[in-house]
Amino acid sequence: MEAKFVNPEEVLAAAKANVDSALAFATVGFNGIERLSALNLNTSRVALDDLGANAKAVVGVTEAEGYMAIASAAAKPALEKAVAYSRNVYEILAATQAELAKMVEAKAAEVNKSVASALESAAKSAPVGSDAALAAVKQVLGAADTAYANLTGAVKKATEVAEARLESATQAALDAVGKAAVIAVPVKKAA
Repeated sequence: MEAKFVNPEEVLAAAKANVDSALAFATVGFNGIERLSALNLNTSRVALDDLGANAKAVVGVTEAEGYMAIASAAAKPALEKAVAYSRNVYEILAATQAELAKMVEAKAAEVNKSVASALESAAKSAPVGSDAALAAVKQVLGAADTAYANLTGAVKKATEVAEARLESATQAALDAVGKAAVIAVPVKKAA
């Protein structure tokens, strides 16, 4: 059996590819954090504006019914904004996760290709009778690929179900607050 020496160019190329992958991962993560920060700043600005408007409205109230009317009028929009904020956070996190998952899948495919190539190379220089061992390794790798694909599919399905349930619960909460706000607003009787 002949000895194989490590090619320095291959080592440098692999190191560069790993650095590029790490930087790409970091960039995706940073972009997600940047989007979350912008969302948080915008949400804080809107909340401050709403607080100021509600405070001005409360200062002008002279009757108890007025306080109830202001609170009822503010309840549904506040919940809608909270739901929209939560939905935006979820969308940012889901998009970031999906982009990272694509990168991981691409890297896994690249590694699988390299392993398959190495196995083929090993098979050519393997001693007689090692065919069974190489076939077993290939079978294990195939089973691992299938398991990964099944797991990925299950996670995607679970995510879709969770999204549908979240949407349904969100709509139910908005409907309930809308009905409660209508009921809570007092109606003045004519004197």
